[in-house]
Amino acid sequence: MSYKTQMEAARKGIITPEIEIAARDEYISAEELRVLLANGSAVIPKNINHKAGYPKAIGGTLHTKINVNLGASKDCHNFDVELAKVRKAESLGADAIMDLSTFGDTRSFRRKLAAECKAALGSVPIYDALVYYDKDLADITSDEWLEVVKIHAQDGIDFLTIHAGMNLATAARFKYNRNRLTNIVSRGGSLMFAWMEMTGHENPFFERYDELLDICREYDVTLSLGDACRPGCTHDASDATQIEELITLGELTKRAWKRDVQVMIEGPGHMPLDQIAANIKLQQTLCHGAPYYVLGPLVTDIAPDYDHITSAIGGTVAAASGAAFLCYVTPAEHLRLPNEQDVHDGIIAAKIAAHAGDIAKKIPHAAERDNEMSRARQEVNWEKMFSLAIDPERARKIHEEAPSEVEGACTMCGNMCSMRNMNKILNGEKVTAK
Repeated sequence: MSYKTQMEAARKGIITPEIEIAARDEYISAEELRVLLANGSAVIPKNINHKAGYPKAIGGTLHTKINVNLGASKDCHNFDVELAKVRKAESLGADAIMDLSTFGDTRSFRRKLAAECKAALGSVPIYDALVYYDKDLADITSDEWLEVVKIHAQDGIDFLTIHAGMNLATAARFKYNRNRLTNIVSRGGSLMFAWMEMTGHENPFFERYDELLDICREYDVTLSLGDACRPGCTHDASDATQIEELITLGELTKRAWKRDVQVMIEGPGHMPLDQIAANIKLQQTLCHGAPYYVLGPLVTDIAPDYDHITSAIGGTVAAASGAAFLCYVTPAEHLRLPNEQDVHDGIIAAKIAAHAGDIAKKIPHAAERDNEMSRARQEVNWEKMFSLAIDPERARKIHEEAPSEVEGACTMCGNMCSMRNMNKILNGEKVTAK
């Protein structure tokens, strides 16, 4: 029995090799995962042209996955530097990498990623259109917007961020309300808004959505419906513009599913902590349970250089509430393009948030590593502790910076180490706590 997409296979009762592999990593049966793919509550982003890709499933009831954004810009366009970030991300266990390049030979870079990367690959074709066509924004035609999507699909990109929910009606509501502090902060969303304003035309990704679905179906590209109207500060969260776009994205999701095209929904952004869980539930209702892919959310706006922390706080709540996919945020957010160390710090923060969310959701086996760490601490087994740490190298480095004079203890507690002393006293040994 033939199929074009993972969703079509799942609906036909076919368990693909990709489903088998992804299910094994989730500690569930292939049949359980097949059902999730068939009803749209999980996706496996795996373009048929991404030969090196390792299939992973993304869904709210599965292990929370993390994405890493990188890419060249006009100010920083050394692709070797970006490749070093890619390798760092993969070594740290990133599940996906999005190339957001806006300068240089972007196509060669994408093809190199598809040839070498196991992580799922994402991109935002609207960014690349300005590079590829090398013309003013207003001069890009509807045909060209669709053509650049097809180019990215041909190059092996597994999921494409497409801002199809920003249409003329949404733009009109935004202009009518005008109560935001930060307007439209989505780069793709602002470009499409500007294009519609300058040309008077409807968003081609909305107007010619069926053609977009044709491309996604042909290459089994997962459609990541972009949140052009996501809030760019906590003040702007949950406003009418954001919710109207979310309603539209839910309608577009159902149309994609009719064509067996896999869909994720992108979400905020910046959001007060007390609104996150409600927003996740609202998205699940309006978008019919499609996996939710959130940037952060950042829970405060005043922490430049620490936004990997503000996003990890919000990401934990989002993951615990049912978000499926967290886009990392680095310390460089709002300041500059991230360097390799920023990438490292952003990944670690996002992994902590994802894992904490998984424990709260009681994802199968999520807490096992924590239990192993607890046993290693009770045994004062430093090597095992390092091996279980999310960042083993840093944990070892910090521990070894000041070796303890007391065997089986750190420099904070020394002879007063509770683990060491409890082990001794329970084994009938004497304890000296001086």
